[in-house]
Amino acid sequence: MISNPDLFHEQKIWTAYKHIAGLDEAGRGALAGPVCVGAVIFPNKDSHLTQTLSGVRDSKQLTPRKRHLLAPLIKESVYSWGVGFSSADEIDALGIVPATRLAAGRALEMLACFPNFLLTDFRLELPELDIPQAALVKGDQLCLSIAAASILAKTARDDLMCEYDVQYPKYEFSRHKGYGTLFHREKITSLGYSPIHRKTFKLKK
Repeated sequence: MISNPDLFHEQKIWTAYKHIAGLDEAGRGALAGPVCVGAVIFPNKDSHLTQTLSGVRDSKQLTPRKRHLLAPLIKESVYSWGVGFSSADEIDALGIVPATRLAAGRALEMLACFPNFLLTDFRLELPELDIPQAALVKGDQLCLSIAAASILAKTARDDLMCEYDVQYPKYEFSRHKGYGTLFHREKITSLGYSPIHRKTFKLKK
């Protein structure tokens, strides 16, 4: 069953904090390319957001076409938005968790103002930031700002992987976006790693 994210969590927090950022990541488990984090701040107490963004869901529940239709609408509707990346080299050097947090910090730096509360999906806690925050289980399915951030992260990363497809056409990155599909794993086996592959990630048999 596909859930409808809402503003329940934001509305509870808006009484005390004006600028609440929702964050989510894309590409955490991929074998190639960066990890990307999206961040959005909604206009404070905008009662029309749920209706305006009624099509917004967890990005994994949407088709690529639907995500790319929603991304501009999200950008027009939010107070501020940003996306941040950590490269495959940074992932190999730091590990996926610190690299994802680095991407999150870069996304936050793109915002028009620094938030004073964070709502993140469950695996995206940012303990190094001295900001009140809540990591929500299935946050991208329940919380509208996290769901919106997930769409911006996913579309930004997919677009970048399509650019890499032009640079490294033999791997057909536009087809699998760097994830560990059988087709992609077979390409790695036959061609070896490209410069954007994560060398520390093991191939599943």
